[in-house]
Amino acid sequence: MKKLILLLPLALLFASCYNAEHNCKDFKTGKFRFEHEVDGVKKVTLFERNDSIEIETFEGKTDTASIRWVNDCEYILKKLHPKNMAEEKSINMKILTTSGNSYTFEFGIVGSDVKQKGIVEKISD
Repeated sequence: MKKLILLLPLALLFASCYNAEHNCKDFKTGKFRFEHEVDGVKKVTLFERNDSIEIETFEGKTDTASIRWVNDCEYILKKLHPKNMAEEKSINMKILTTSGNSYTFEFGIVGSDVKQKGIVEKISD
């Protein structure tokens, strides 16, 4: 038992040494690809983002949202032309880690505790 208690601080020390990469500024603008699965079917969303606007294309339909950056790794999306009540709700987007040309993020409706995660790849022009 004493050995276990002594190992706990050592494990915490090693865990605190790991810092996830956060080069969020590299992903504020550009063209991106997001692959996700819906009911077992792979779907692809393409989007282009500048500092204040995001233009998204999904299944042949294009939509535009405004962006309000909270900090370098977090922003709020608000659809400019919502088609229903659900689309009127703002989405909180948070970049969790970055790696090369991709980032892991979580997103959810502002004010909701329900979050989803995904990985986005930055694509070249």
